Amino acid sequence: MVMELSVLDLALAALLILALAGLSLRLGLGIEQRLVVAAARTTIQLLLIGLVLKLLFDNAHFLWVAAMAAVMITAAGREVMARQKRRFVGWWGFGLGTLSMFVSSFTVSVLALLVVIGNTPWYAPQYAIPLLGMVLGNTMNGIALGLDRLTQEASARRTVLETRLALGQNWNETIADTRREAIRVGMIPIINAMAAAGIVSLPGMMTGQMLAGTAPVEAVKYQILVMFLIAGGTGFGTVVAVSLGARRLFDERQRLRLDRLRTGAD
Repeated sequence: MVMELSVLDLALAALLILALAGLSLRLGLGIEQRLVVAAARTTIQLLLIGLVLKLLFDNAHFLWVAAMAAVMITAAGREVMARQKRRFVGWWGFGLGTLSMFVSSFTVSVLALLVVIGNTPWYAPQYAIPLLGMVLGNTMNGIALGLDRLTQEASARRTVLETRLALGQNWNETIADTRREAIRVGMIPIINAMAAAGIVSLPGMMTGQMLAGTAPVEAVKYQILVMFLIAGGTGFGTVVAVSLGARRLFDERQRLRLDRLRTGAD
């Protein structure tokens, strides 16, 4: 049996945000306004998505589910671009992360829905949207971290990279160690999350299912499935994004092209 929350329950929880904002004001941290705005955005966005999902669940048509998935991937692509201090100019700034997430997260989610879960229809929004959301959110973080490390390192090591090119190395050899480090950085969060799951923390999906009355063992099995899907989506997405980004840093004449990057403030 699910315990329903009232408006008063949520208001009591919101007091924590107000208390934290007051503490920030008292200590001169300067984040009280951002904290309150973020809390307000969370409330509004989640209420709106709740209404949208209710309509979607009541009208489970493939085109509506596909449209929702497209909106989610597009929003995640924009977020990846916004999180980078140095981003690629033009279409590459937005398209690189979006394409990588489509190739990884979307493919992994569809594979899980068709082969592992096997629900009928396979695109049932009760399964498809939450699964894609969890995989996409974590993949987005990995890709953003990987691309940010790639572009930052390439800018910081410009002299080293150009020296390697001058000594006869091709672009692939020149950027190889930077690319490996960027992929590793993108994978660290999910590796840490898997290592700590069940010992340091209880993952959100498993906790939510148990609060909704699901047997603990069944909730654990679903959480393991989701963790593996997230790891696959994050890993493949980060590899694709960083590899394409590394290639974009060089032109067909094997020259380092940092002019293809701009800072986030530009």
